[in-house]
Amino acid sequence: MRQIEQLARFSADGYDRPMTLDEQKCGIGTKREGSLHRSLKFRYTGVTGNIEVSRGAYVCDGVNEEGEMLEVQTGSFGPLKKKVPELLRLGPVRIIHPIIIRKTIETWDEAGVLLRRRKSPRKGAPWDVFKALIYAPELPLLPGLRVELALVDVLETRVLDGKGSWRRKGASITDKSVTEYHETLVFTAPKDYKYFLPFKARETFTVRALAEKAGIPAPVAAKALYVLTRIGLAKRVGKTGNAWVYRKS
Repeated sequence: MRQIEQLARFSADGYDRPMTLDEQKCGIGTKREGSLHRSLKFRYTGVTGNIEVSRGAYVCDGVNEEGEMLEVQTGSFGPLKKKVPELLRLGPVRIIHPIIIRKTIETWDEAGVLLRRRKSPRKGAPWDVFKALIYAPELPLLPGLRVELALVDVLETRVLDGKGSWRRKGASITDKSVTEYHETLVFTAPKDYKYFLPFKARETFTVRALAEKAGIPAPVAAKALYVLTRIGLAKRVGKTGNAWVYRKS
């Protein structure tokens, strides 16, 4: 069953601590690690856990005091398609995926002078997880896997160096850091994802109907239904015009 856990609010580095010698030896992938990833890794590993731990042929982001292996995934779940099943052979695994609810953007010049600071008009939602899950849609079917969505506010730092996207007028994103933690959503079994199907048992619906009912963009609704169909919670039952019609399984 979906669980909602209220997290205490504290600084993004609340669990930061010096790494042990073993952790330093296993520090694979930490050199390019952003503040968002690092903060979540330390937060969920806890004071008594360990980071960058070798497990079989892989290195997981952390292992908490209960022995649960942790993977912080800020982007697509595609890279976890092979890794997570192998880790699950050795014990329970939790994927922590941040959902950025609110974002503040700071743009600096190359000399380190702050040019502007603004709040992004876009607000995130738990539905954003399907942008990541669509690249590994059957991961929720794996026994022993827990997917946890950490709802956070972030500060995105940019440098106007002329090397970034034209959408950002040439500014490059240099880092993202947590400014506030909110609640979490926890999914431990495929049935928990019924949270994303706000329809009655025999009610039919389309991608557009889901988008309108959930208040989300149609492309996100399409990704959600693709994943929910792959894990057996929704099924296609026909068409209306060019649109597929779905029903809860």
